[in-house]
Amino acid sequence: MHKLRFLFRRLRERLWLKPLTYCLAAVAATFVAQAADGTDLGAAVPDIAVDTLDKLLTIIATTMLAVATFAVGSMLSAYATATQTATPRAFELVVADDQSKTALSSFVGAFIFAVVGLVALDTGLYERAGRFALFLLTAALFAWVILTFVRWVDGIARLGRMGATIDKVEAAAAEALARRRRRPNLGGLAPETLGRGPGATVEAEGVGYVLSVDMEALQSAAEASGHVIRVEAAPGTFLHPGRPAATVLDRTASPDETLRRRVSNAFLLGPQRTFEEDPRFGLVVMAEIAGRALSPGVNDPGTAIAVIGRFVRLLSAGADEAEAEAPRFDRVAAPAPAMADVFDDAFTAIARDGAAMVEVGVRLQKAFLALAALPDAAVRRESRRHSRLALARAEAALSLEADRERLRALADQVSLVAAAGA
Repeated sequence: MHKLRFLFRRLRERLWLKPLTYCLAAVAATFVAQAADGTDLGAAVPDIAVDTLDKLLTIIATTMLAVATFAVGSMLSAYATATQTATPRAFELVVADDQSKTALSSFVGAFIFAVVGLVALDTGLYERAGRFALFLLTAALFAWVILTFVRWVDGIARLGRMGATIDKVEAAAAEALARRRRRPNLGGLAPETLGRGPGATVEAEGVGYVLSVDMEALQSAAEASGHVIRVEAAPGTFLHPGRPAATVLDRTASPDETLRRRVSNAFLLGPQRTFEEDPRFGLVVMAEIAGRALSPGVNDPGTAIAVIGRFVRLLSAGADEAEAEAPRFDRVAAPAPAMADVFDDAFTAIARDGAAMVEVGVRLQKAFLALAALPDAAVRRESRRHSRLALARAEAALSLEADRERLRALADQVSLVAAAGA
């Protein structure tokens, strides 16, 4: 069931699902109008001529197909722009843009409604009440399409642009980080509570990234067998032969083949990482965007500076959030994201690629200074460590001593603030 829910959530992001739903709704609407003929509405409403409806529906049918084609072309252009200017890893979020999917679905659905309505009119399906109901639906559809088109034009002007793409990646990363803060161990126990005792490792079937871990299935398997299970591969981990997905601790007896299969099946693998349950992936994608902006061919340090500011916002968000939820699964332990890995994902590439740019180095040190003042000890420790790493890279790349002195002064402040909070 967990895998089905995960796959359904992924299915909702597909570009074709919403247009298909709107098309089915459009077909159903034409038959809803025909149902009005079974009521007494015909005696109280004006008689709408068949020719009037025919002309209205013909106009919609001839224009909506062209508008839908134009919409697809504009969306493909925006997708290509996002891939070329930002990073291919952001393509998934740009495609999932709800406003664009709603616009395309509305245009295609209106076309289907008009075609089916014309066929129904020509076959004499509607009487007086049905024609009036069809007229109201057509008028409402026309108003909806105009409103959608106006809103979509405003949205498509931004879709695929660098700022909009970064916004989408940041929102996805913020959601994943917030979810993991609420359930740092995926709803299970912290691995430290179980220790590192002997156990039998279990590998997942196949090679790929862990997209999701079915903690409920692991809990059920652990309860049925009397074992305790320690997850070794959280979402985002690349699994291959020889790397265990989980360890079954030998509390009673060695796990049998059935238990091994149940544990292995709890790990859903895929060829690419996803944003939903992998909080570090959003940081990696944002760092890629900043790294591309810092390349000699682009030379856009302003984008990298903007990304650094967003990292500060993302990593500071947990300071004011409520405490983590109580563990739901008492026989399964899962690792929480290590703050060292989080900082490496976010800042290492920017510090490396922007080492020769003093403005990027200054922004990095100021970001570490802000993070060093947070109450989280791990955040303070990593802020100090990365401040020193960024300074070392900058000292090796900068040619002007005054620039190096400026960064040293900021790095010293980071160390003082981090030490004061300890």
